[in-house]
Amino acid sequence: MPDRPTLALVGVTAIWGSTFVVVKRAVEQMPVTDFLTWRFALAALAMLVLRPRSVAALGRSGRRAGVLVGLALGSGYLLQTLGLQHTSAAVSGFITGMFVVLTPLGAAVLLRKPPGLAAWAAVAVATVGLGLLSLHGFSVGSGELLTLGCAAAFALHIVGLGRWASSYDAFGLAVVQLLTTAVLCGVVAFPGGLTVPPTWGVWGALALTALAATALAFVVQTWAQAHLPPTRAAVVMTMEPVFGGLFAVLLAGEVLGLRTLLGAGLVVVAMVLTEVGPRQGAEGAVERLEV
Repeated sequence: MPDRPTLALVGVTAIWGSTFVVVKRAVEQMPVTDFLTWRFALAALAMLVLRPRSVAALGRSGRRAGVLVGLALGSGYLLQTLGLQHTSAAVSGFITGMFVVLTPLGAAVLLRKPPGLAAWAAVAVATVGLGLLSLHGFSVGSGELLTLGCAAAFALHIVGLGRWASSYDAFGLAVVQLLTTAVLCGVVAFPGGLTVPPTWGVWGALALTALAATALAFVVQTWAQAHLPPTRAAVVMTMEPVFGGLFAVLLAGEVLGLRTLLGAGLVVVAMVLTEVGPRQGAEGAVERLEV
């Protein structure tokens, strides 16, 4: 039976997957970078209203850790957005999912403890599953390279949380991450002018993504990663496109083919492998680090 942090992280991927259809409709009405700026700013503001002293309570080292992982998170979103201008959504989804491969590499370098064989097997199975879910033809150009940078940034975000989440308050650390991401997205969006959401439907999408898919989700992810090693967390997070497909069927009436179902099944198998396989190396414990 999966433990509570794993189940919590699965819940987060379900929330993220449920927003795909909503976000797609919203960004057809306003620039993506503007939407991201509003999303992360509103999420951080809502959290600060609930706990206004959470950032101050982190101390200088905690705030520094939050800014570092926030820079990785914001860079990932922006690189993904830029990459999407030069490649298909399907290829973007697959390359973004390569964070599941880059995370254990990052953990091996930064934590100096390589994952065990079971973790690598789960990574391989998840990668094949992601390919079946999203890859239909592939060529390497500027869009693919930008999106690979996105995957590397998301991997650094996961590894960074693996290092620091157990040392600081999850709520405060999440607030700093979201504030940093909002500022980063705002800097990119500002030269063209920050667009105000044009309709109540877009405001509703912002409310959903800011409160559920951002504020709640990133607090839960930060807490969960205080108890999970980075590679295991990365494999669990590949469930996001699986839930995305499920909600596309339920909310948008899309039909899933055999290839998609097989890919989703492999991702689930990969998550199960992280639960039943032996946990060694970087999978055996989560280190604490003061910065």
